[in-house]
Amino acid sequence: VRHGGGLSVARVAACLSSRHMAEDILADLMGSFLIVAPAVFGMIFAYWLFKKVAKISLFRQTREDDEALLRRMERADESGGEADSYQKLRQIYRDIQNGAKAFLAAEYRMCLMFLTVFGFGMIFFVARVEYGWDFKIGVLTAFSFVVGGITSMVAGYIGMMIAVFTNARCTMSATLTPEALAWKESFNSAFRGGAVMGFALSGLGLLVMYFLMCVYLSAFDVGSEAVKLFECIAGFGLGGSAIAMFGRVGGGIYTKAADVGADLAGKVVAGIPEDDPRNPATIADNVGDNVGDVAGMGSDLFGSFAEATCAALVIAAQSHDLVSAGWDTLVFPLYISAVGILVCGAVSFVATDFRPVRNEASIEEVLKTQLALTTLGMTVAMYPVCAMFMPEEFYLGPKTFVSACMDGGVSSKCVTSGPLSAFCCVAAGLWGGLVIGFVTEYYTSHSYTPVREVARSTETGAATNIIYGLALGYRSAILPVSLLAIVVYLSFWLGDMYGVALAALGMLSNLATCLAIDVYGPICDNAGGIAEMSELPENVRDVTDALDAAGNTTAAIGKGFAIGSACLVGLALFGAFVTRSGLAETDVSLVSPLIFASLTYGAMIPYWFSAMTMKSVGQAANEMVKEVARQFREIPGLLEGTPGHAPPDHARCIAISTDASLREMVPPAILVMTSPIVTGMFFGVEAVVGLLAGGLVSGVQLAISASNTGGAWDNAKKFVEKGGLVIDMPKIDEVTGETLRNMDGTPVMVPVRQRKGGECHKAAVVGDTVGDPLKDTSGPALNILMKLMAIISLVFADFFMSINNGQGYFNVPRQAF
Repeated sequence: VRHGGGLSVARVAACLSSRHMAEDILADLMGSFLIVAPAVFGMIFAYWLFKKVAKISLFRQTREDDEALLRRMERADESGGEADSYQKLRQIYRDIQNGAKAFLAAEYRMCLMFLTVFGFGMIFFVARVEYGWDFKIGVLTAFSFVVGGITSMVAGYIGMMIAVFTNARCTMSATLTPEALAWKESFNSAFRGGAVMGFALSGLGLLVMYFLMCVYLSAFDVGSEAVKLFECIAGFGLGGSAIAMFGRVGGGIYTKAADVGADLAGKVVAGIPEDDPRNPATIADNVGDNVGDVAGMGSDLFGSFAEATCAALVIAAQSHDLVSAGWDTLVFPLYISAVGILVCGAVSFVATDFRPVRNEASIEEVLKTQLALTTLGMTVAMYPVCAMFMPEEFYLGPKTFVSACMDGGVSSKCVTSGPLSAFCCVAAGLWGGLVIGFVTEYYTSHSYTPVREVARSTETGAATNIIYGLALGYRSAILPVSLLAIVVYLSFWLGDMYGVALAALGMLSNLATCLAIDVYGPICDNAGGIAEMSELPENVRDVTDALDAAGNTTAAIGKGFAIGSACLVGLALFGAFVTRSGLAETDVSLVSPLIFASLTYGAMIPYWFSAMTMKSVGQAANEMVKEVARQFREIPGLLEGTPGHAPPDHARCIAISTDASLREMVPPAILVMTSPIVTGMFFGVEAVVGLLAGGLVSGVQLAISASNTGGAWDNAKKFVEKGGLVIDMPKIDEVTGETLRNMDGTPVMVPVRQRKGGECHKAAVVGDTVGDPLKDTSGPALNILMKLMAIISLVFADFFMSINNGQGYFNVPRQAF
């Protein structure tokens, strides 16, 4: 470099520094754009889908007249039977909508009180760290907890409102002619209604979380305080999961109290059809479908997304190499969800436009194709993203890759071929989730042998039906758990606990499609109930019943995804807790009596939790049955269907379900949330490790078997109702009434198709009723148990470590057998 007239060394260095700074800023802006743009797209796409659904009129439209004229014509013709059916449809639609709003308002008032009280307490608990008190961490964690809880509530509310907005429109679409148009439009309306929730939740969750991270950047230096930053962000996942617990348990108790009560009082005791307008519990039953399976599922999967992302971020923040690689590498987990929104949006047109439903046989095929194409699209799209943002080599710890791994050190924390390893972890989660979903479908759809075997067992009564169903549920856990074990081993081998977190995010990357398919089920269920209560023609109910039967299967697939992802999320959070607590691999050992004892205790908690939720449903259903019986007894002509009889008191049944759910959802939530806190306070972090491991391993088995058992019983009942079950029975002489016999004295057997009202159907209804709380209350809520215990432990890790160096108030000594 020449002095005088040339450039100085200082100026060259300044130019290079400015250039590198500009490149870093450009990279950060590009990274932010790749997160924010898909999130905004998801919400805009959800609004566009909502407008498509809103175009469906709730008034008959037989020719190209304007809607105002059609409304005047229909009101003038209100004495006619058909017009009366459509008026009933609109009234039932309003009743379901008002019931859903009333329940959510009551539930969310309690949730807001919980967020306020628990959030205030978190400020002091979380602020106590190993080196004293840090109220900045306490306040920011509590704030992110409240934000996560409110976001979960908003997501649940959006899902609930779009579901009750779409249900009657699905029924109206089923009235169209020709029949092929009815199939296509009714399916499209239900699928688009579910997709509104899927894309709105995915976009909203991603946008709020990233905005919160950007706000917190001003309070922390990413280079030296990344761990503190993402520990505060972990409160976001805790808030979402806590609200999901209330939504799942409360919604599950509500829906199954109404469903079991309506089934027992109506189909079993009074002998009237499902969703008969004479049954006072039908409105509560239809409200419940949305409360548990829509709002609850939405909050559940939102919590999974938030917790899996938080786990990956906390683990990544422990890595010197990933932090040094820059902000865009550090937030790589968010890119997985962002890409998922774009892929799901592109593939969604296959089910509604390119390959729509034309008949009953194509419903399940279209839905499964949607899942498979989304998974394939994500696989193709993820490798370039991994190659763009992941470093080639990194160490998942405070050292650099060179110092930790180049001197002969061999560890799963030493990651080589970083982009390929990250891609394989994501792909393992993606395809593992798809296979688990299809295995779940095999065990819960009446298109396959297992459910047909359960249906055939009803020939000898309800007892054998229940025995077969329980056996099916236990057997159905074998393949999903084996697949989860393979995914966990592969992803851990490739990227330690960070790889497990990426696998969880991979399984959740097609969240928008999973939610669309899952919410589709309750919408169709409601549509069928509305058609029955409105007394629309039988062909309309045939369409909605077929859509509902497919919806039961897709709901089971959705539960399989939710359980599988909950297992991986819980394990990732477990890894984040172990890493954050500073425990070495030798500290986390089964030969420690403390860990083994707490593991045994943790394995019991899912059973304790399930007992509480099952009993709550039984108590509420008991109240419901008595109330329905009272109305049948005291309202003249209600059960007989006498013209001009007084209407049933739906409001009373809705009040029973609401009161029961709000009263009974608190004890299970207290059990789950206090168990890790009490264990960590008094017994230390090693006991928490055992508690989490036991709850995770026990919970995943119980959740799969409970959900699949209930789903199998439900579809076995539907298989009988559609006339699919044929049983050989003795032939009776029509004149004498005697059994005809062969030459050898054995009775002549003839095939008889079983229908509604027969003995096989009654046995199937009993099995379905027993399975309802298993598949819609206890089973799905166990997902949240696995995640919530782990995220609470992670958020309170510093507090636990501040008590006798992590050994708890009892100062339990560390020793091995």
